[in-house]
Amino acid sequence: MQTPTNKELLNAGVHFGHLKKKWNPKMQPYIFMEHKGIHIIDLNRTTECMERAAKAMKQIAKSGKKILFVATKRQARQIVAEAAQSVNMPYVTDRWLGGMMTNFSTIRKSVKKMQMNDKMLADGTLTNVTKKERLMITRETAKLRKVLGGIENLNRLPSAIFIVDISHEHIALAEAKKIGLRTCGMVDTNSDPNTVDFPIPSNDDASRSVKLITEYITAAIKEGLEEGKQAKESRKAAAKE
Repeated sequence: MQTPTNKELLNAGVHFGHLKKKWNPKMQPYIFMEHKGIHIIDLNRTTECMERAAKAMKQIAKSGKKILFVATKRQARQIVAEAAQSVNMPYVTDRWLGGMMTNFSTIRKSVKKMQMNDKMLADGTLTNVTKKERLMITRETAKLRKVLGGIENLNRLPSAIFIVDISHEHIALAEAKKIGLRTCGMVDTNSDPNTVDFPIPSNDDASRSVKLITEYITAAIKEGLEEGKQAKESRKAAAKE
């Protein structure tokens, strides 16, 4: 897992913050300078924070626990969904339903309903219903899949949450904190970095910036999963001896 160089961070536009008038003063330690009314993020601090966050996410993955990826902004959705899928982690990229974490049992019921509908549509159980009823069930299932498809295999609460744009996803962040999840997120100059356990000061609007940081965190998770797998195999081998 190679940490991106300052040049790579610059090329991805990670350093571009918001307009000075939109800033959150708590981001002061992470700001390098102001240029033409725009805050420029200190990339040395970004690198430090990225490495710290990656180390934490790697450990969580190594212990076999789940990390939920959250990004409902248009420019981040696909990047984050693909990254989460690559390491078999749950994700929310359409919209955050209130209570997704704090009322998890109700959300699981909706997931089960979606799975049951899928099964009925596939195995011919619905041959006796009218065309209109079948269409209604198909539409309902598609709607549920759009919102809940990324957490279909999440049978219990995750241990951590990775967020792109903590201001935009403030409900997800509040729920995660309420139930004691570890929080990691991309934090732009208009947000409060103290609300996250592992803030990564960065441009959370540009897709290239989102991609670079998300892929780095994902690579750390992948390493953690592999190390966890190896440790498990070593324990099995030792037990046989």
